[in-house]
Amino acid sequence: MSDRHPSLITRHSSLLLLLALAGLLFFLGLGTLGLTDRDEGSNAEAAREMVESGDWVTPTLNGEPRFAKPAFLYWLIGGAYRLFGVSEFTARLPSALFGLALILLQYWFLARVRGATLGFLGSLMLLLNVEIVAIGRLVLTDSVLIFFTTLALFGFWLGFHGTGKARHYLWLLYIGMALGTLTKGPIGFAVPLLAIVPYLTITHRWRRFWQTGFPLAGSLVFLALALPWYGMMLAIHGARYTASAQADTIGRFLNVIGGHGGTLFFYVPVLLFGFFPWSGLLPAALYQSLRNWRDYWADRRNEKEEGAQELELFASLWIVATFVFFSASATRLPHYIGPLFPAAALLTAAYWHRYLQDPATAGLRASLRLLIVTGSLLGFGLAASPSLYAHFVDTMTKEFPMAAQVDPGLGPPAAGFILIIGTALVGYFGLLRERRGAAFWSAGATIGLVLLVSLQITVPRFSRYFVSPPQELAFTAGVNLGPDDRLILYGPPRPSLIFYAKRKAILIKPGEEARMQPHLTQPGRTIIMMPARLKPQLPPEAKDYQVILERYGYSLLSNEPMVKGLPDKPPVPVPRFGPHG
Repeated sequence: MSDRHPSLITRHSSLLLLLALAGLLFFLGLGTLGLTDRDEGSNAEAAREMVESGDWVTPTLNGEPRFAKPAFLYWLIGGAYRLFGVSEFTARLPSALFGLALILLQYWFLARVRGATLGFLGSLMLLLNVEIVAIGRLVLTDSVLIFFTTLALFGFWLGFHGTGKARHYLWLLYIGMALGTLTKGPIGFAVPLLAIVPYLTITHRWRRFWQTGFPLAGSLVFLALALPWYGMMLAIHGARYTASAQADTIGRFLNVIGGHGGTLFFYVPVLLFGFFPWSGLLPAALYQSLRNWRDYWADRRNEKEEGAQELELFASLWIVATFVFFSASATRLPHYIGPLFPAAALLTAAYWHRYLQDPATAGLRASLRLLIVTGSLLGFGLAASPSLYAHFVDTMTKEFPMAAQVDPGLGPPAAGFILIIGTALVGYFGLLRERRGAAFWSAGATIGLVLLVSLQITVPRFSRYFVSPPQELAFTAGVNLGPDDRLILYGPPRPSLIFYAKRKAILIKPGEEARMQPHLTQPGRTIIMMPARLKPQLPPEAKDYQVILERYGYSLLSNEPMVKGLPDKPPVPVPRFGPHG
């Protein structure tokens, strides 16, 4: 047997392992968790209303135009609804599929430019972290966005450094930016440009890009794909749409939206813990790449070597520019920096691969120490979660009424002990030069087990007692109301309740009780869904309303007796747990 066959078998085995692991982490129990608020509930419901109304241009939420995000994600979710029905699983299916596609894209690109070994390492590091798995399992725009921004940047690299037919990969740059813009607005083209502009500037290649990068034709492709939907929205809604779009883009950058602020250092712990365990390797990999960029430039000899030498510089600029941009934004959420994770995985994989070839690689011991410290902090924090939970339970009860009656269960402490043991193994193998290869597998197995424990134990329990109860009552209310009846959702805003009720609702926040009064005396059935703790704040007109159902701190009140109670099977198919199970 020739040498080619074993390598071919190994490559196929690595790809199958990667596919199996990605499929497990993205799809296992995908519909177990009830839709979280507010983004998941809003996105899932907007897509449901799009299918129900047949209007595939203007997204709506509770019957009102929703201008916060473009329509591409809603089209994807709506398509899943049409094919497989409306459920939590189908709402999350596009995110999971694009998460899987992202991992395969990472493998394909790295295997093409740096070989199958680095392709496997880089795609595995991109998969085995909390941030990417979480984004791929939620009804957010980010999984789709990250795929398209990564496609754009990988297409740029392959086309810009390619010759002949390979130059046509540049079209992926413009296609990826256009579809990213249809997914999440201007950030879809801003992220690729944040990496490309400094790269072309530092390497003095702007002239070459203008000559070979199809800038004019590519811009036309971008506009042809991205502009029609925006044009239709402007034609239909005019200044109302432009004002809302401006507030959700420039306004989000300049002002704190929805209370999601934080300091300039907000994303430091997000990256450190969200990209764990590979975040331990990232500072040294980033420092070496940026420090040596002049050497890459001085030592290049031809186009083929040029691409290999500068790839890590490109990834570093991608990371730094994206991180700085989102840190400068006034509105900050953990998933915003997701687009830099493919570059972070690429850079850390290259750093680790370099160590496997040269054990004297600088910075490795310091990187392993950072990994061990981060893992220990996470591990001991999760192991101590019962005590921390008891300390903050009063605050949590305001949002989750069952918090005072249910403990967090065994999942978080179990994950903590796995992290402590796994981190100890990483330290043991990592500090022995001849055994350091096992440190990688220890780190990967540790985070993989933690993710599986979370998906199988912690998430179902959290859904059962904290997320599902109001959603089950909303479902019950929906099946008991006719077209001309009224559903009042009283309490903190929860768009997911509209999704489960499958009808338009009257939304009343605490402190706005006067807005509820006109609806309480109208003919027909009126149902109020609310946290039980808010009953004393109801208007006098609701004093004769009957408490029809109560469930885990939430109540349904009605001016008429109910005909149907809770369904035989709850709308969220989650495993049942006792108070301590």
